[in-house]
Amino acid sequence: MIDPSTAARVVADLVALMRLETLGNDRFLAQSEDIGTPAVFGGQVLGQALMAASRTVEADRPAHSMHAYFLLPGEHAPIEYAVDRVRDGRSFTTRHVVARQGERIIFEMSASFQTVDDGIEHQLPMPAAAGPEGLASELEQRIAMGERLPERWRDKGVAPHGLEYRRVDPDDLLAPEVRPAESALWMRAIAPLPDDPNLHRALLAYASDHGLLGAAMRPHGLSFMSGQVRPASLDHAMWFHRDFRLDDWLLYSLDSPSASGARGLCRGSIFARDGRLVASTAQEGMLRVRRPESP
Repeated sequence: MIDPSTAARVVADLVALMRLETLGNDRFLAQSEDIGTPAVFGGQVLGQALMAASRTVEADRPAHSMHAYFLLPGEHAPIEYAVDRVRDGRSFTTRHVVARQGERIIFEMSASFQTVDDGIEHQLPMPAAAGPEGLASELEQRIAMGERLPERWRDKGVAPHGLEYRRVDPDDLLAPEVRPAESALWMRAIAPLPDDPNLHRALLAYASDHGLLGAAMRPHGLSFMSGQVRPASLDHAMWFHRDFRLDDWLLYSLDSPSASGARGLCRGSIFARDGRLVASTAQEGMLRVRRPESP
């Protein structure tokens, strides 16, 4: 268990990551965190880009969709976000965001915002799944591996983080079984978040990049941690359907309908504990399997 003071500190660090410095002319500067991945975590860029776009839109128009492309791996260094005010309509607002590090454009995103309107409503039912209580967190899984944990994960990989993930069907992180291309996990912030809907959307965009490509690896017994596969997010789309809080448990239901051409397509549905479908995701990623070296 993480003690309350540590939990509050790491969540405050995560919130600070989404607090962008204003540079003027709809440009913003954000810091980066190093979670132990070779390049900056894609979810961080998703969340910060959405936050930058939201800073140029009236508060009564929440984001309802975003479509992004990861163009180059980002470094663990500050990132500048430039927002283009594409359109301000009667009900919808469109923004385009470009992320740069130096002269390199590493990412671009279009986001759409809408006034809160009434209309028809339906949703897919929430899948049956064990609740988060009693499930081990991914952090606890990594710590429990002890000496089996690859050396590159023994620092950042066992450090507390502001978001917690608990898999409904946990597997060996180094040698997973071959399973159907679907899974589910619970996720939440480990301490209360500010009452800022834009922040909750940005942090859900951050969290939505976690484990999504893993659904495409399950039928092949592959994992990120084993080093057998070299993954990279190519694009990411997200739709926000209903209000939610990320400091309460959300169920992330994942599947992968196809993998081919060294790419995997994965989809996600995010549900609140009361069964409401609050968001949907889709992502295609590069999945290049490392071939064993010849003797």
